[in-house]
Amino acid sequence: MLISTVVPCYNEEKVIGLTYNELSASLRDITDDYEIIFVDDGSRDGTLAMLKAFADGDLHVKYISFSRNFGKESAMLAGMRYSSGEFTVIMDADLQHPPELISQMLAYGRQGYDQVIAQRDRKGDKKLGTFFARTYYRMVDRLTDVELTDGIGDFRMLSRKALDALLTMNEYNRFSKGLFSWIGFKEKIINYRNRSRAAGSSKWSFRSLIHYGVDGVLSFNNKPLRFCIFIGAFAIILSLLYLIFLFVSIVFRGIDLPGYFTTIFTICLFGGVQLISIGIVGEYVGRIYYEVKRRPHYLVDETNFEKTDMK
Repeated sequence: MLISTVVPCYNEEKVIGLTYNELSASLRDITDDYEIIFVDDGSRDGTLAMLKAFADGDLHVKYISFSRNFGKESAMLAGMRYSSGEFTVIMDADLQHPPELISQMLAYGRQGYDQVIAQRDRKGDKKLGTFFARTYYRMVDRLTDVELTDGIGDFRMLSRKALDALLTMNEYNRFSKGLFSWIGFKEKIINYRNRSRAAGSSKWSFRSLIHYGVDGVLSFNNKPLRFCIFIGAFAIILSLLYLIFLFVSIVFRGIDLPGYFTTIFTICLFGGVQLISIGIVGEYVGRIYYEVKRRPHYLVDETNFEKTDMK
């Protein structure tokens, strides 16, 4: 198999037909030796029925359906595990990732690049969303041990060597943007114009984006734990300075009535530091808890793959 294309899907019945048509046309222009792997992440609409119809009429189409919604990270992992291509493309189901870029990706892949990465501009995005995205990437670059670039997501082509390297990492708490950066290998970035969804609506709520952002910060470093040490040291220094101020005030002005402000200040300062520190430590402990359970990343309910096809 020359090219495998992994397409995670969740409640995409309004757009999946358009995606299949455009993706199939782009791949047929490149080669007849390809497969399209749709991963249904527990959709509650007619997405799975449409995927089955595609598979019945096209031998290039494979589908994997989860028993429930496990998340995009698990869907991408499943698609990569079942992929058999010399090159594997990962793209979204909403046509925000242009299928026509695959031919350009393949050209660079044949030149020896192990990761051909598509980077979009942000033309047409809401200004507030752009501001938060850029702020997040700047913060993550400072806090993590991997490099993340604004505009670069999951849309990319991986060589078999890069894909096999990713599949050796079986951690439960996955953050693919970081994993892609962590494995390294020879990379090529290509740029494309931002596109809106062809149909349907985004499944990413503000809350889910916040959780995803926290996962990105905590998955690749222990700097937040070190930050607890620094903020604790800062609180101690601030408290010592305040005690010195009180001592000087007593020497020159005498003892006043015991202050309400002093008590509240001390309780709030150290209480806040302790709660923040406990919360950060708790996040790491929670991740350890899920890792040691060794639960599967997903459960497959239906598929037209043979059991021997999974890596």
